[in-house]
Amino acid sequence: MRCARDWAWLGAFGALAAAAGGVHAQAYPAKPVRFLVGFAAGGATDVSARMLAQRLAESLGQPVVVENRPGSGGVIATEAVSKAPADGYTLLMMPAADAVQPALRRKLAYDLERDFAPVGRVVTGPWVVVVHPNVPARSIADLVALAAKSRDKLNYATSGIGSSAHIANELFNSMAGVKMVHVPYKGVSEGVTATAAGQTDVIFASITAAKPLLEARRVRPLAISTIKRTKLMPELPTVDESGVRGYDRSGWYGVLAPAGVSKDIVSRLNAAIAAAVNTPAMTEAFNRQGLEPGVMAPEEFGAFIRKEVTQNIRIVKEAGIPIEG
Repeated sequence: MRCARDWAWLGAFGALAAAAGGVHAQAYPAKPVRFLVGFAAGGATDVSARMLAQRLAESLGQPVVVENRPGSGGVIATEAVSKAPADGYTLLMMPAADAVQPALRRKLAYDLERDFAPVGRVVTGPWVVVVHPNVPARSIADLVALAAKSRDKLNYATSGIGSSAHIANELFNSMAGVKMVHVPYKGVSEGVTATAAGQTDVIFASITAAKPLLEARRVRPLAISTIKRTKLMPELPTVDESGVRGYDRSGWYGVLAPAGVSKDIVSRLNAAIAAAVNTPAMTEAFNRQGLEPGVMAPEEFGAFIRKEVTQNIRIVKEAGIPIEG
């Protein structure tokens, strides 16, 4: 049996260990933080990461360095973060496209649920559903009726096969019970320009890409893709309230850390991100990019990712989108 003095010693040791852990968490970060981006500099993911990094550095009191590792649809950067030390000094700016990769590839060197610690979703980017002015549809209900009547004759543009917008439109097809034909382009700007030129009929476009053409009345807006209306275009109804009940998709960006990062560090990062983005200046800056700030808690973001991955796998299978071996 242990004597009282032994138990007292063990208790004191445990208290010291807990205190040491607390000091360690309070000391974070003690050096610069790396923020990996899986796409080239100047793209939407990169711009969002740099906007966040600048303010995050002020919140954390340490530099936050954005490092671009483009290639393979963002997989290269995601894999690098999955293998990084679990100390909170290597983070990933995760776009919605990352949640599509498990549906498009049979083999990935990482698992989004097993190998990462969700820190928080940062912003969402609603899509605006627009049509060419010659398309006789002034609402989502009109579009659904037209697509049902002229099956396989209406087509829609996206920024590429397997892109987030491609998945969003195939979800729309499924939920509305219609079949519009996919026409992939190299980017959303090319796609919305094609719709304005009458080469395609419909596109789920980012607000920033669509806005100049909307102002020039070269395309007609029908609805917003998110479940709630956006203050960026408050006059537009949602797809959900326009008749396709439950429809809710958007572009989004969030932050991941390697699995095993302490909960204290994850909480510190989440709080710092919230402090960084929930300011009038940052809100305005994101709004100019067609994005709406809204920081999710780590657990909520984890559940959101699981839901998106599950939905994406189902949509890819139902739509027959090609899968890499």
